[in-house]
Amino acid sequence: HAAVMARAKRILFFAEAVTLAHVARPIALARGLDAARHDIFMACHARYQRFFADEPWQTLPLDSISSEQFLSALAGGSPVYDTPTLRRYVKEDIALIERIQPDLIVGDFRLSLSVSARLAGVPYATVTNAYWSPYHPMQRFPLPVLPLTRCLPLPLASRVFGLAQPLAFGLHCKPLNRVRREHGLPTLGSDLRRVYTDADHVLYADAPAMFRMGPLPPQHHHLGAVLWSPPVALPEWWHLLPIDKPIVYLTLGSSGAVHLLPTVLNALASLPVTVMASTAGAGLTAPAPSNAYIADYLPGTEAAARARVVVCNGGSLTSQQALVAGVPVIGITSNMDQFMNMQAIVKAGAGVMLRADRLNAHAIQDAVSSALEVPTFTQGSAAMGVALRELDATAVFAKLVDHWLA
Repeated sequence: HAAVMARAKRILFFAEAVTLAHVARPIALARGLDAARHDIFMACHARYQRFFADEPWQTLPLDSISSEQFLSALAGGSPVYDTPTLRRYVKEDIALIERIQPDLIVGDFRLSLSVSARLAGVPYATVTNAYWSPYHPMQRFPLPVLPLTRCLPLPLASRVFGLAQPLAFGLHCKPLNRVRREHGLPTLGSDLRRVYTDADHVLYADAPAMFRMGPLPPQHHHLGAVLWSPPVALPEWWHLLPIDKPIVYLTLGSSGAVHLLPTVLNALASLPVTVMASTAGAGLTAPAPSNAYIADYLPGTEAAARARVVVCNGGSLTSQQALVAGVPVIGITSNMDQFMNMQAIVKAGAGVMLRADRLNAHAIQDAVSSALEVPTFTQGSAAMGVALRELDATAVFAKLVDHWLA
């Protein structure tokens, strides 16, 4: 009986722990793989360790800048990673890759893999959103919340941003290009979308119908919505939630303007709705209004399915949970990623976008009332739900992995 068992293929995931979305997507995709045929390793910062507790794979510590540092860089319009950080990341990536000897690397916003995976000679797939693709025809980039939008009228701020944007993107690309050059790799130029999508395989966690693309190279693939909910115990009130009024699910996530949570709760207090809110671990300093039920974390997919409207930061993770359930989205947007995602949702008639720097109670009440009362919002979100349910992201991913590792 001389048959030798083939070694299980090793897959090393890098989850960059700057926001929960970049950790949630690798977890969801890893869950879809056959653990009997693959050795799965998940590298992630300890701050999200609680979400890996019940998973069968091996977790590895990984340094990531803090969410606060990440969000502060976005808010100031400055590059998220400087050159020393990326140099440190590359060193740590390579040490992990040498230790695990993977057959495939999967990264979510771990930009250093553009260097380290290449130096290690291991095939590398990156998970990103379609709106960051160089093949997504972007007329102009939306104006995010920046210091200048707080002190200038929006039309003027928009003109200034339009002129400065190519230069700003060039500055954002500089640190990675410098580290690439130091390792003998060619520059990626000054288009930030190339920096965000530089990999052997590019995986878009979106439905093709949501973002119209130009012709894609064969190594670019749509996964569809990558859905994930934190494995948390349901709050005591979950089964006692009154259903005589429409339910609004509120979460500003880990990358939203969390300080606006009390503003939103107070605005919703005067509407005939029941609110279930997740603070994403931020906690509330003031007592919640009488129509609000609060938890640290909620299972987002199930919460969205129970709601008639979802109010979130406009990021793709929660919006997709809402749209898959056919529920309109109110996005309170701050950073560029959220604006680009919400633009498509608004265009599809599936939601309303509110700027975090121009938010007031009246705007929130108006948006939620419209989403509840105007039928086109329900129709738009139902159509988006159909488009997002056409692809099963974990099945698409598992099939691609089999193909790459065959």
